Amino acid sequence: MAFQVKGKTALVTGGGSGICLEFTKLLLSKGCNVLIADLNLTPDAEKFISVHEKKEEGKARAVFKMTDVTNWAQLQAAFDDCMGQFGTLDIMCPGAGVFEPPWSNFWNFKTSKDSIESNTYKTLEINITHPIRATQLALDYFKRQNHGHGTVIMISSPAAQALAFPVPLYGASKAAISSFTRSLGPLEPKLGIRVCAVAPGMVKTPLWTEDKMVWTKESDEWVTAEEVARVMLDMLEKEEFVGGTVIEVGKGVTRKVEAVNDPGPDREAVGMRGGNMMEGVENAWGLIESEFGK
Repeated sequence: MAFQVKGKTALVTGGGSGICLEFTKLLLSKGCNVLIADLNLTPDAEKFISVHEKKEEGKARAVFKMTDVTNWAQLQAAFDDCMGQFGTLDIMCPGAGVFEPPWSNFWNFKTSKDSIESNTYKTLEINITHPIRATQLALDYFKRQNHGHGTVIMISSPAAQALAFPVPLYGASKAAISSFTRSLGPLEPKLGIRVCAVAPGMVKTPLWTEDKMVWTKESDEWVTAEEVARVMLDMLEKEEFVGGTVIEVGKGVTRKVEAVNDPGPDREAVGMRGGNMMEGVENAWGLIESEFGK
């Protein structure tokens, strides 16, 4: 169910930078307490926390808990710390994620850190297992508090609805998030617990590392993190965003992703794809030649 965020508390993973940092700032500006759970903070986030972590009568606070979201004990500790600091939890945003970096990349078969010894794909641990586990924990806390409300805001991507040949693990992970979000839609009418997802287009965050920036052109227009954060806030406060909703966010435009027979992302919409995406495709073919069958 929708509710005003003033006086509420949010736990945001990945809030040390990018979209989730802007979401954290927006929540705080509306009077909502926030605990950021992340491995580290950007200088901007450090400054933000230093200004807002002190207890002041009648003011919302923002605090930081160093957290490896792939470590279930650390993730649990973030929830416990949030309850210890603020005494309540109303909003969960498991926003920490990666954009299939070289160290956990399907095409980097030989040089990736995803090895027989590691026994996993780190990209999938961060992008799928962590948000699912965080949602499971949030549901437990929401039920224990018996407030009759609670909202989880997931981060998906247009890659969930489109061919993502250069980053197949990323595409698969975001398709999983969209499906998971829709699957939990029935929680809202029964329990008042809403699970929704935003699917942002190109947002210039630290996820866009040097190897990905070559997929873009200088003339490309980017979606801003602030635009995405505003849609995330609407998902909390507006009735129209019922549980299970997935919303794509382009530059100045949004689109509801249909659960069945969705036509896919609008390739002509501003901010939805890089102007040099074929560079990513060619890079993938190059890695197939250099790393497979040798």
